[in-house]
This record gives sequence, structure tokens and C-alpha cells, in this order.
Amino acid sequence: MEKKLNDSTAAEGSKEKAALDMVGWRLKAGLGMLILSVLLPLAGVPTVAFLGLSTTVSTSVTVGLLTAGELLGIAAVAVMGKSGYLYIRTGVLRFLKQYGPAKSVSPIRYKIGIVMFVSPVLFGWLFPYLENLLFDNVKIPLIWVIGSDIILLASFFVLGGDFWEKIRALFVQKMQVCVCEDMGKK
Repeated sequence: MEKKLNDSTAAEGSKEKAALDMVGWRLKAGLGMLILSVLLPLAGVPTVAFLGLSTTVSTSVTVGLLTAGELLGIAAVAVMGKSGYLYIRTGVLRFLKQYGPAKSVSPIRYKIGIVMFVSPVLFGWLFPYLENLLFDNVKIPLIWVIGSDIILLASFFVLGGDFWEKIRALFVQKMQVCVCEDMGKK
């Protein structure tokens, strides 16, 4: 039985390799188109902004670049085919999974993450009310806003995968929270 499973797994692997060999040029062309579909809006939109064109022309070119990027991405998937797309998707997901948050974290790391999570939220919520009292009508520097957003995003990685599940539970109606006493005594 075990040998049969190994043979079927090997057969699936060889089928996948044969399918990728068959789509060789299509995979390369599709990957190039996919990369171009991402770079076109990322590089094109800031370039248009710095050219100093009129608002109408700038808006039209920006919309054209964004639309072209989307259409190029769809065409890339069509050129690659299903097997090429699944190959690229599997590779990207495998890469991203390496850098995902840890499943569970230590109590100190969790407390640090909670402070990182709550501080930007409180800052963003209270600052409009306290701005006139504390800063004498001085506008907040943009770097503070960007910094607080970065801290908020980083807090999700510091807090770990269990916190992601807690946040996810807020948006899934049928999900229930289970408090396990013995989990914290490891």
C-alpha cells in the first residue's frame, strides 16, 4: 500500500514536471507579463506625478496605467495557463509562509505586541480631540501618521498567529472563543 502511494505521488510529480516543461516558453512569457503588470503602475504612477502634467492628462494617464496593469495581469494568467499559474502561486505562497507570524508567542512578546497594537489606535482616536489643547493648532507631521501605521502593522507580526485568529473571530459570526486554562501553563 505504501509503495502504491509513493508511486502515485511520484507520478503526480512527474505529471507536474511534464506539464511545466510543456509550457516552458509560456511560463516565462507569462511571468514576465505578470512582473510588468505589477511594475507598470508602481513605477508609472509616481513618474506621471513628477512630470508636472495638467490634472486632466495626469489623471487620464494614471487610469490608463492602472487599467493596463490589470489587463496585463489577466493576460499573463491566460498565457501561463492553469499549470503555470498554479506553479507561480505555490512558489509565492511557500515564500510568504516562511515570513508569516509565529503560531504562539511568549507572554512578554504578547504584551509588547499589545502595546504596539493599542498605541497607534489610541493615538489616531484621541489626537483630533487633543490637538488644539496640546499643540496650539499645529498640524501633526505626516511622519508620525506613517510611523503609527507601520507600528500597527508590525504589531500583528509581533502578536503571532493566535492573535490573527482572534481578530478573524471578530468577523466570522459562527466562530466561538474557547478559553483553555491549561494552555497558559506550558
